[in-house]
Amino acid sequence: MIDRGCRMNDVNAVVLAQAYIKAHHGDAEFGIESVCRAVGYSRRQLDRLFQKHMRMTLYAYINAVLLSESAARLLETEQGVMDVALDCHYQSHEGYTRSFAKRFFITPQEYRRRKIAIPLFTQHPVSHYYILKGGQAMETTALCTVTPVTRPRRKLIYLPSRAATGYFDYCEEMGCEWEGLLNSIPEKFDTAALIELPDHLQTEGESKVASGVEVPLDYEKPLPDGYRVAELEACIMLHFQSEPYDDPDDFGTAIGQVLQAVEHYDFARYGYQKADQIAPIFNLGADPKLGARIAVPAIKT
Repeated sequence: MIDRGCRMNDVNAVVLAQAYIKAHHGDAEFGIESVCRAVGYSRRQLDRLFQKHMRMTLYAYINAVLLSESAARLLETEQGVMDVALDCHYQSHEGYTRSFAKRFFITPQEYRRRKIAIPLFTQHPVSHYYILKGGQAMETTALCTVTPVTRPRRKLIYLPSRAATGYFDYCEEMGCEWEGLLNSIPEKFDTAALIELPDHLQTEGESKVASGVEVPLDYEKPLPDGYRVAELEACIMLHFQSEPYDDPDDFGTAIGQVLQAVEHYDFARYGYQKADQIAPIFNLGADPKLGARIAVPAIKT
């Protein structure tokens, strides 16, 4: 029987490696060996732990981070492709282009020109997996602000699931690439979210839980297999937002606080009617600096 303390030590080692990679992947001396030194584990040990908890080797994880960082540079800067490659620790134009195309199914030059959605890699500490899987207690006393945002007619890009009921089992069923892919769409109104579909967008045999983003009505770019597009009527999105928090592992508590705020909100008292029959509810996740956010469709009464 595996000792739970040993398992958590392994998880902590992966979390430390992830944090180092996130903070230092742009350093001139960054590499696999510097990650191993920072964590105090051998490459063989970290490879084993990354395979176990992340389902990829340490090298594959670093490569995914660097390629996603390079994709952002291609869109946000005017650097040449070779300069982007060198800044992201690739030694040749050919090697970088080959790796980019293998991961994203498009060359760097074509991606810069077309600006289409690609599955960018999103770095989440592996400890969050165990927090979501094990559940987390909610604190009920917290400040939550509500901000109305007017949305015109627009499109929803979404990836439905068959049986998911929440974030954890959605990722178990559909994988985790949806977040990076949807966030790679420059035209998106907000960050990628787990959404609760209105009845008219739920297909028989599928769950109400999907992932998605809103984009302008004239968005016409191609999408990967499985993604769907629907038009949404104009409405107001009420953005419920918690306070920022210090410990990144408190994201579950912050989301729970916002969910409670939505549940207890008196829409009619403030001149609104909940309109989840015309648009999805968006769980926009949580960030220590911003807090947790949920957007609920509404109309003025």
